[in-house]
Amino acid sequence: MSAKPTASRSRKPDEIIHGQVPPRDVLLKFIADNPDQASKRDIAKAFGIKGEDRVVLKAMLRELEDDGLLQKKRKSLMRPGALPPVTVLDITTRDKDGELIGRPAEWPVEEGAAPAVLIRQQGGGKNGRRKPATAGLGDRILAKIFPSKSETGPAYTARIIKVIDKRRTAALGVVRMLDDGSARLMPIERRDSEVELADLAGAKDGDLVEVDIQRSGRYGLARGSVLSVVGSLASEKAVSMIAIHAHGIPHIFPKEVLDAAEAAQPATMSHREDWRDLPLVTIDPADAKDHDDAVYAEPDTRPENEGGVIVTVAIADVSYYVRPKSALDREALKRGNSVYFPDRVVPMLPERISNDLCSLREGEDRPALAVRMVFSKEGRKASHTFHRIMMKSAAKLSYQQAQAAIDGTTDDKTGPLLEPVLKPLWAAYRTMTIGRDRRQPLELDMPERRILLKGDGTVDKVVVPPRLDAHKLIEEMMIQANVAAAETLEQKRQALIYRTHDAPSLAKQETLREFLATLSIPLAKGGNLRANSFNGILSKAEDSPHKDIVNQMVLRSQSQAVYSPENIGHFGLNLMKYAHFTSPIRRYADLIVHRALVASLNLGEGGLTAEEEAQLDDIAAEISTFERRAMAAERETVDRLIAHHLAGRIGESFDGRVAGVTRSGLFIALPEYGADGFVPVSTLGSDYFVHDEVRQALVGERTGLGYQLGDDVEVQLVEAIPLAGALRFDMLSSGKKLPAATRSFHKSKRGRPMRGGRPGRR
Repeated sequence: MSAKPTASRSRKPDEIIHGQVPPRDVLLKFIADNPDQASKRDIAKAFGIKGEDRVVLKAMLRELEDDGLLQKKRKSLMRPGALPPVTVLDITTRDKDGELIGRPAEWPVEEGAAPAVLIRQQGGGKNGRRKPATAGLGDRILAKIFPSKSETGPAYTARIIKVIDKRRTAALGVVRMLDDGSARLMPIERRDSEVELADLAGAKDGDLVEVDIQRSGRYGLARGSVLSVVGSLASEKAVSMIAIHAHGIPHIFPKEVLDAAEAAQPATMSHREDWRDLPLVTIDPADAKDHDDAVYAEPDTRPENEGGVIVTVAIADVSYYVRPKSALDREALKRGNSVYFPDRVVPMLPERISNDLCSLREGEDRPALAVRMVFSKEGRKASHTFHRIMMKSAAKLSYQQAQAAIDGTTDDKTGPLLEPVLKPLWAAYRTMTIGRDRRQPLELDMPERRILLKGDGTVDKVVVPPRLDAHKLIEEMMIQANVAAAETLEQKRQALIYRTHDAPSLAKQETLREFLATLSIPLAKGGNLRANSFNGILSKAEDSPHKDIVNQMVLRSQSQAVYSPENIGHFGLNLMKYAHFTSPIRRYADLIVHRALVASLNLGEGGLTAEEEAQLDDIAAEISTFERRAMAAERETVDRLIAHHLAGRIGESFDGRVAGVTRSGLFIALPEYGADGFVPVSTLGSDYFVHDEVRQALVGERTGLGYQLGDDVEVQLVEAIPLAGALRFDMLSSGKKLPAATRSFHKSKRGRPMRGGRPGRR
């Protein structure tokens, strides 16, 4: 029986003895700092471990894997991707001491086993914080995540923010009546199975329902009863309703919230400057219903800033109407942000606020917070000031309308605005672009697709809208306004919520470095890479066949942007100070920044309170989670719409691109539709396929033919499951010749490599 390592106290570096197995924390730090030298052999060599101590080392590394602190990649060990600072957890078990253990509710299959998280029940209730929430086995919770300080046990600990009000025994699906009179629940989640319905509670065939799972035996179907009828699947907008209910997105405003919105009165001139004569204009999508930002620019005529420009950005003053702890505020925080589906918007605020009182309508008086920014002719921001104003939009323009005017095609509205408003805006944008080019933010080429629907709510077509200078102008002016907000609040020593984006982890850098090496593209080692380092990689691949795959891999290497009261900068934008300020109608983070500006600059009512400041950490964590919730719901809705759209085209062939490679098969994206499906490895052919993680490829062991991330392929649709948003394909394209796969291939349970042509036990 092999020796089992025992927990040891943390030692200082000078206490570590060469030739002996170091403690867990030292091993973890070495692996994190040396991702390219982290095989068991490398670790043993680094610490001089020989003989029987190698058995102890092997056991300790296995324990670290079991606790989720390490994951194995080929022959090397690495620190797993860190959990987000706030995560939705399912409490699944207890440890030997009776403590609750949870795991992330959502975890990518390709990442292996989800890490364990120790749930801490205590905390909160002091210094203005909320009373602590408690949870039990089987609950789903929203939790703040902390790396574990213990040398034993799970990789993370968590403090409960709230217990999500959704029974974990509940499932969402569609009722299907069978010929024998019985009923089944057809689940909407790909991982779930059918459920036998014992009590329909009035639900009919085709209804979308929520079901309480009462029994799940070892054999046969689980049984359940209908808890609530969401609506008919045949009804309009049913697809987005699936995502809304599946993710628990609040979509019905309580009566007290609607009453508060209706009772709101237009803002007064108290504590406001009168800027109604300034010809600010809104530039938005043609179908936009709310307008929360307006812009204006002019040359700076001062001799000391010759060639410079003055840019004004005005943002709807939501903080005047949505006060801390009000019914409107509680509901806005509960939602966190607006959620955008192809057929509807679930707004953060009622229409009376978002589409009326706070929408910067053309020709109507509206309250706003404005920032006046001065730029030198080199594109450097020289100064800025914030103002609480009353404004009147001179025009409501679409992106296409403004761009057409600049390109020489004016209409009745843009004609009079061309010289006094639009041309100065474009001149200012050109100046700001000089500064942007010098800053060198990350320049990923990832076109965004938009689904256009027919009148009946089904898919008409998927388009890639052109990227106009009008889009870029508004984007750059909003970015600079966000920077100005963060800088002002820091100068005033005012607490705020930043929009932060961390640099790629060392482990992700190493994965990208190994892949780029197969294309002879170098990536410097070290933990201080900047955004322009990745731009250099993208530039080298620009005119090569590898452009798409390199863009994909660089995107995958990036961290996820989050909200935080602690500033670490924004890696992707290459900015040290950045906060969201420009969309308070649809993002709660921006509302917090508005309140902070009002309070710190003494601009009147609606400022940030001391109680809110004490809760900024929790607020930032919650809205980061709600943002991910919205993104998941939006993505799943698109998948379901496309699956519905293609369900009648089984047997047809499509042009696709390999968008993901796993040992189980290939994910194929359909560029024309903005969705993807799966090709199981068992259907690829008679060869044995090796999963080459470095090259992101499946390679035939006998023929050397295979498929790599980014390959253009032709596939045949063999199955579409609209409820789950799932598509399954057969591969029609032959594999291409690839270098021999990296050894240490993945095997089936029988110890044989994954083979096409015959599914193994997986």
